[in-house]
Amino acid sequence: MEDAGESPGPQPPHPEDHRIRDGDFVVLKREDVFKAVQVQRRKKVTFEKQWFYLDNIIGHNYGTTFEVTNGGSLQPKKKKEEPTSETKEAGTDNRNIIDDGKSQKLTQDDIKALKDKGIKGEEIVQQLIENSTTFRDKTEFAQDKYIKKKKKKYEAIITVVKPSTRILSIMYYAREPGKINHMRYDTLAQMLTLGNIRAGNKMIVMETCAGLVLGAVMERMGGFGSIIQLYPGGGPVRAATACFGFPKSFLSGLYEFPLNKVDSLLNGTFSAEMLSSEPKDSASVEESNGTLEEKQTSEQENEDSVAEAQERHHPQEQETMEIVSQDPKEPKERGSKKDYIQEKQRRQEEQRKRHLEAAALLSERNADGLIVASRFHPTPLLLSLLDFVAPSRPFVVYCQYKEPLLECYTKLRERGGVINLRLSETWLRNYQVSSGHPPLEQDEWIIL
Repeated sequence: MEDAGESPGPQPPHPEDHRIRDGDFVVLKREDVFKAVQVQRRKKVTFEKQWFYLDNIIGHNYGTTFEVTNGGSLQPKKKKEEPTSETKEAGTDNRNIIDDGKSQKLTQDDIKALKDKGIKGEEIVQQLIENSTTFRDKTEFAQDKYIKKKKKKYEAIITVVKPSTRILSIMYYAREPGKINHMRYDTLAQMLTLGNIRAGNKMIVMETCAGLVLGAVMERMGGFGSIIQLYPGGGPVRAATACFGFPKSFLSGLYEFPLNKVDSLLNGTFSAEMLSSEPKDSASVEESNGTLEEKQTSEQENEDSVAEAQERHHPQEQETMEIVSQDPKEPKERGSKKDYIQEKQRRQEEQRKRHLEAAALLSERNADGLIVASRFHPTPLLLSLLDFVAPSRPFVVYCQYKEPLLECYTKLRERGGVINLRLSETWLRNYQVSSGHPPLEQDEWIIL
């Protein structure tokens, strides 16, 4: 078992951890739509064409459902008893119902007037039901479908949930699947299982999935052990990792190392001077990976806008999280230019120190596992990184397409030195059920 250091490990969860606090990372849920944000007072959030403030959710438990009221305020929604089936008037079939657009007495102007008066969405839905001439003739199933459709349109009901691998995977797959290489949550779960991810491991992660795979590995390990993230471009992309809201104790065992220095580390020519000559905080393109790294570097800036947790610029009334802003104009406002330069040099020295620690961990060549989920071709990556993995340890390679994995599979069989090598396809079957929503059907490929 790999020791993460002399620093104490993560503490057991405190009862207060179930309550939402200022500065926490949360996920907003409305029907099947998710959005990750950071809780900040007087911060305006737009979600599903609704804007509101998150001040009132502070102090409530995760999983609480809120309703958007006038002025963008969130108020806990009170549970209301549903009418029993005996009180419902429903028809036997819908064959005599004609959809001619004249069954609803309320016009769009009437509905707009109700909204302007501050009428809640629940009351608007009730008036739509009362003013519908065909509602009572519909079957009970059709009535429930009608009510659900109108509630989704007029009721602003939001549930605040705690971030997790499953929730964030579903969120990214629905909103921006390209940034996670179209990886479904069931595929990610299989990767964590096949990779034997557990507390105390020393793991190597190479991913270009906005930090989602890295966050999933960190969550599974629970802050125990060490993780070395290999990144292309100017720096690691951790937009999704930040959405997990991990405590600082989880970050003590997280290291990063530039991918373009791996060959020198394998050849024994790596030195600290190579890191000193590397430009800091730049978006330069590494020649070793060609245009693919250029694309990764440019997308790194865009991925920060996936979740508002990564926003660097806030309104004036909000306090910024960073000690020193990245804006070059900030030193004149916050302090002298000399202090800004010293602070920047200090952070660069800390980054250099962490790189050297990561290089030392990789040089031991005794990693307990390897996870590769990249948009780059997996064959050269895997053949290089396998040298850092201890014997008889699992590795998992994900790719959206099967052709690169077929080539990788063939190369590994020719190379030898691996056992129990499998190429598998993960898929979900569509089932029609009475409640819940079936998953999307799509093929993905994974190699072990």
